[in-house]
Formats: sequence, structure tokens, C-alpha cells
Amino acid sequence: QVQLVESGGGLVQAGGSLRISCATSGATYSVNTMAWFRQAPGKTREFVGGIGWSGGNTTYAESVKGRFTISTDNAKNGVYLQMDSLKPEDTAVYYCAASRYARRWSEDDMNYWGEGTLVTVSS
Repeated sequence: QVQLVESGGGLVQAGGSLRISCATSGATYSVNTMAWFRQAPGKTREFVGGIGWSGGNTTYAESVKGRFTISTDNAKNGVYLQMDSLKPEDTAVYYCAASRYARRWSEDDMNYWGEGTLVTVSS
């Protein structure tokens, strides 16, 4: 089992920045891919971005490309999402997810999920 705990969410003004974190523990040796998803009020959960657990091979949704950056630490203790130039439409609960598969980014490919952290962007 792998445990994921998100932190760092909060309220930020449009145009601002926020960094959220996902602490990992447990059988992280079995993980190949880490990803962030988000769910806005009244909408379905959507993919935000993902990264290979070795630190390479990042991919992003078009809606956040150029504004968000995913990174990991070398000890595989966590994954981070740096969010810049935030917009009100970025308001959502952000979920960290982990997959045993490599380079697969759909919800169905994720094996482990965190509880989420709320990010609110005010206009």
C-alpha cells in the first residue's frame, strides 16, 4: 500500500502563486508515476499533470501548461505542484495520485489517491 497526503492548499488571489505538496509513504518502490488531478465544484475530476517517479517525463493538461510545474524529490518522499498565474477557474480540490504503471495518466490507471486539498482562487 502507498499512502498519499496532500497539503498546502488555501486561498490565493488571481495572478498569484501557490505550491501544494503530496507526502508519500509505504510501498513507494512499486510506484512508477505520480499525478495531480483536480475537481472543481459541480464538475468531474480532471487530469492536471503527471511525472515519472524518477523525476522525468512530465506531462500537463493544456489548461495549465506553462503555468503549473510538477516536481519530485530525489528521495521519493513527495511530489509537488507549483502553480503560477492562477486563475479563478483553477479553483478546485486537488488530488495526488500514484500509479504502478509508467506514462499512463487516466484516473483508471491510478492505484492510490490522497484525500485532496482545496485551492481557491479569488478574482
